[in-house]
Amino acid sequence: MSETNTIRSQKSSFPHFRQLFALLFCGFLLSAPAGHAQGQFPPKVEDFSESALVISAAKYLGTTAESMAEIMDRVFSQYGIPDAIIRGEEVSAAVVFGLRYGRGTLEMRSGAQHPIYWRGPSAGVDTGGNAAKSFTLVYGIQNVEEVYSRFGGADGSAFYLGGVAVSYLQRDDIVMAPMRAGVGLRAGVSIGYLKFTRESGWLPF
Repeated sequence: MSETNTIRSQKSSFPHFRQLFALLFCGFLLSAPAGHAQGQFPPKVEDFSESALVISAAKYLGTTAESMAEIMDRVFSQYGIPDAIIRGEEVSAAVVFGLRYGRGTLEMRSGAQHPIYWRGPSAGVDTGGNAAKSFTLVYGIQNVEEVYSRFGGADGSAFYLGGVAVSYLQRDDIVMAPMRAGVGLRAGVSIGYLKFTRESGWLPF
């Protein structure tokens, strides 16, 4: 009987290992340098007003303007107009311990655009995986170099409001509000950090 339970336990763990292996593979692909030569950045956002960002985020994430307007209203009511935004794509998975990899474009309120990559571990009551687009509002920065650092926080990853989830990351007075929409669902709350860099890389630590 115990031998049967052991075999079942081993079999049940195989999907988790396959999931994490797939994440590492996707993370490796996302960590590859993206084309950010002149003209290869996405079109600039018209302005950083709430109405303009609702339209831009809804189009980018593929969600409705109504659900995005509700999310933006919550963030804007607390933090106001952002100093920068990040548009990108990411993959993540977790079985208690998780990893996340992403890459995208950082756009300052001045219109200047820069490449950005992020990756990091998480640990907590969290299971599942997803592949998502992300639209992040950044607050409290004076220059672009302040973004390239580690940011920690509690990431409640259940999707809501038409398939969009919003969470918060913080380092000192700098706050990020990532909004994610994509395939897959992670349930629970994980506590970890994300490391944002100018150059690509795959080590999450």
